[in-house]
This record gives sequence, structure tokens and C-alpha cells, in this order.
Amino acid sequence: MDDYGRPRATQPTLYVLDTNVLIHDPNALLNFQEHHVAVPMTVLEELDQLKTGKHTVAAECRQAIRLIDKVLGEATPEEVEMGVPIQRGAAGPCGCLSILMSKRAEPVTWLPEDLNDNKIINQVVELKARRGGTPVVLVTKDINMRLKARACGVAAEDYHTDQLVDDIGQLSRGYHDMSGSFWDRVSKVETRQAHGRTWHRVQLTDNLPAVHVNEFILDEQGFVGWVKGIKADELLILDLHQEPLLHQEAWGLRPRDIYQALALFALLDPDIHLVNLSGAAGSGKTILALAAAIEQSMVSKRYRRIIATRSVQGLDEDIGFLPGTEAEKMEPWLGAITDNLEALHMEDESTHGSVDYILSKVPLQFKSLNYIRGRSFQQSLILIDECQNLTPHQMKTIITRAGSGSKVVCLGNLAQIDTPYLSATSSGLTYLTERFKDFPHGVHITLQGVPRSVLAEYAEAHM
Repeated sequence: MDDYGRPRATQPTLYVLDTNVLIHDPNALLNFQEHHVAVPMTVLEELDQLKTGKHTVAAECRQAIRLIDKVLGEATPEEVEMGVPIQRGAAGPCGCLSILMSKRAEPVTWLPEDLNDNKIINQVVELKARRGGTPVVLVTKDINMRLKARACGVAAEDYHTDQLVDDIGQLSRGYHDMSGSFWDRVSKVETRQAHGRTWHRVQLTDNLPAVHVNEFILDEQGFVGWVKGIKADELLILDLHQEPLLHQEAWGLRPRDIYQALALFALLDPDIHLVNLSGAAGSGKTILALAAAIEQSMVSKRYRRIIATRSVQGLDEDIGFLPGTEAEKMEPWLGAITDNLEALHMEDESTHGSVDYILSKVPLQFKSLNYIRGRSFQQSLILIDECQNLTPHQMKTIITRAGSGSKVVCLGNLAQIDTPYLSATSSGLTYLTERFKDFPHGVHITLQGVPRSVLAEYAEAHM
């Protein structure tokens, strides 16, 4: 099998990459193994138009351009047209890269070339005719472009190298709800007490689900276990006890159900460096994260500051045109943060005054994703909202900013993706959940229900 998920072919395939593929993953051309990769001249022109600026897309374009330049090196024009071998370190060359240019002397006979997408499709149709028996495939994240290409007789596929699951129903929720009693499923257990905690060493049986480190086990009898170790035939489980979990408090906020309790537990645990919360709108993701962040920066002083940011379609391009400082530019986009600050202080005599006071005292900084790129944050709690709109590459770029003593909290709802070239299965939030399911310092929780209001709960279920 190659890295693109296909059996190795006896005859290499020629994959033509669209611009959105290189923006989604600037290293995409390296992921086709022994196959031939072609980048149309139209794609290079689009990358050139988008490369200027400090927004996220510009950075991805520049990275893709640098990689193309590195692979092509000092190749002659003839070699660039035919294909330059892609060097892969000590393993030597594998596959090749070429720049696709039109060879037509006749006027267009397929699609009108008023759109760049049409120009690329026309080039691929021509290439397919020129290549004879060589399989030619257009790779694009644009569904409509794939449809148009297929209508013109060209094979077209989505780019799915970083798509780890085919169905988000396969994603871990971070916990396992069990009917009846968990202990009825266990054949052998060894229990010990250490430092005021209860540990269970449980022998694995067919009655237990497949679990990962830092997932939780819940049963109908009130047992809450935290999986802290997995060996070939046994689990090491920390008994958390449901009552203390439900009575946790952070900045005056208490969890409303056991799932919020697990989320708050992870948010407050200093040994957990990454918390990934997903769930429907109103399930409590942001308010839990914000309460835990303020508690740990104002009371326990665990973190020096809170960095709040979010991914919003259009924000990278629009923020530069807004007046004011970076914080003033970001505030409209981070209304969810201030809304939840108000919710935390609803019982105060003057909610508005309390929020203003907290904002003046809490080391809370609103930052754009452009600001985070290239930085390193020490002893900070980095709160990233709307993570479902990030690509896997963008998610990696942000999380690697976390320095010593920092914690990253990712919030998102896979049902509310606003980016045209992302789906629930290709979202960076899905990628993060799957990639970090065995990380010993990370916790993922899918929150349940819509505690925001009876109206919100009904709307989520019936609309």
C-alpha cells in the first residue's frame, strides 16, 4: 500500500494537484510515493496571487511554493516538463514532480476558460489524451470541480492522505457508557490504595470495549474509571468516584452532568497538557474552558496568561481592515468568550461591571491565528475555539506553539464547519482526536446534551 491508501500499481499514476490541495497540506506532493505528481501552471499562478500577506492561507502558499522550488532545484525546463525525481533522504528518489503546461494550439473545445478551475480541467483532459494509457487523476478538495472533471471524462478524487477515519461515528467520544455494572464484565481485579487514590488492575476480557489511555469508563451504577495504563492483557484504572467529580468548581461554575464533570476534571488536571472538547452548540464547551482558565490563572496561578483565539472563515483576510489594536480587532470574533464571562457573573449585582473588572484583571489576551504562528507560549493556557474549521496542517502549526508549562484547549463542533473545502472527516478537529487518542497527557471529551436552555435543546434535536 502507498501513503495515499492505494495498493501499489504496476504502472505509476499521474496525479494533478489543485490549488486547494496545496493550501490544505503544503507538503501534499510528497504523499504520492512512486507516482508522478503534476502541478498546473494555473495553480502556480494562484499560489503566487495568494502568497502575499500575513494570513494563514498566504503562509500555506509560501510553504508549498518553497517545497516545489526545493524539489525542482536546478532542473532544466525539459526536465521540469517531463518530471523531476523527488528525493526522499537516504531512501533516494521516489516518484517525480512536473509542471503542467498547455500544449494546445487550437482554441478551447471543452470548458470555457473564464474560470481557473476550467483551465485546469482542460489541461488535464488534454494531458490524458496525450499520455495515452497512463492513468491520470485530478486531485481537488472542491466537490463541484470533481463533478465537472468527471463530466469531461477525467477521473477526480478528494485528497485524503490526512483523513484518518471514513465516518466520524468511528471517533472516540473519550468515554465508554456501559449498561449495568462494569464489575459484572470483569473476571479478575486487583485493587490497591496509594496516596489517597484507588487503583484497579483489571484483566481484559471480551466483555470490555477497546479503550485508549485517558479514556473514561462509566456504568449505570455510578462507577467512573479513568484508564491510565494498557498492557497486553490488563487495564490500569483510577477510580474517580462520581460524587466528587460532580461537586468540582471552577470560578463558581459547577458541572451539570457527568460529561461536563469529566471535561472540567481534565481542564483542571496539571498533568493533562491537551484537552479536546467537542459537542453540539450550547453543550458547555466554552464556558467550562473559560471558567477553568480563569481559575488557574487568577487563583492557583498555574498559568501566567490565557491566549484566546478561534478559527473563523474570512477572519484571516478581514482582520487587517478592521480599525484598532489587535485585541480590539479580535474582540468581535471572540464574542463567545465575553458572552460566557457574562454567564459566569450573572448573579453579580452589575454583570457588565463585573465583566469589565474581570477583563481588566484576568491576563486574557485575544490573538489572531496569524499572531500565534511562529510564536512560542510559555506557562500559558491556549484556548482555541471553532477548531472544526482548521485543517490538520493548521492544527499542527498551532499546537506546536505550546511551550514549557503550557496547556492547549481545543473546542469545536463538527456539525458546524464553515470552510468550503473541509468536511467532518477531513477537519483538523477529527485529525486531532484520532492522532492523540493514545497521548498520555491528552484527554478528549464529547459533551452531551444542550444545557444552554430548553429552547436550544429542542432546536438542536428538531431543526
